[in-house]
Amino acid sequence: MRQPRLVLLDRDGVLNMDKGYLYRKQDLEWVPGSREALKELAEAGIPVAVVTNQSGVARGYYGEKDVLLLHSWMVAQVRKAGGDIARFYYCPHHKEGKVAEYAVDCDCRKPKPGMVLRALEELSVAPEDAILIGDSPRDVEAAEAAGVTGYLFQGGDLREFLHGILDGSVKPGV
Repeated sequence: MRQPRLVLLDRDGVLNMDKGYLYRKQDLEWVPGSREALKELAEAGIPVAVVTNQSGVARGYYGEKDVLLLHSWMVAQVRKAGGDIARFYYCPHHKEGKVAEYAVDCDCRKPKPGMVLRALEELSVAPEDAILIGDSPRDVEAAEAAGVTGYLFQGGDLREFLHGILDGSVKPGV
């Protein structure tokens, strides 16, 4: 495949181990190869944006401030490792949430493509020039709904998985 102009990543299960409703930095464990992959993408001049469902906000487990603090810390850690995350996009909604203002059926919660479309627009990248890596079929569905090629990461080393995408040995879809 030709080199993408933007790599979109899910957060939990792709960048960090999915521990369920993560919001504290002391609970974060990086997926093997994730910071190395981000460093290689930065060195290649390819921006990275994260698109992540954070229904813990709607469920009342933590607030948006907690999400923003964790994301800021993650960016700092990635930069220390030589990589970068251009933007974080997160959906705090869930239609069955306990916090009324977030208990809505929105267009940003994956598998809907709202976050992906917003990232493409704000970063001025055409859908065919981006890829998305997620750990759930809903991530790939969101990518496809936005016209972006989606890849299902099922664990292991993210850097190796990214190399497989770029050399064509990893196929898109679920």
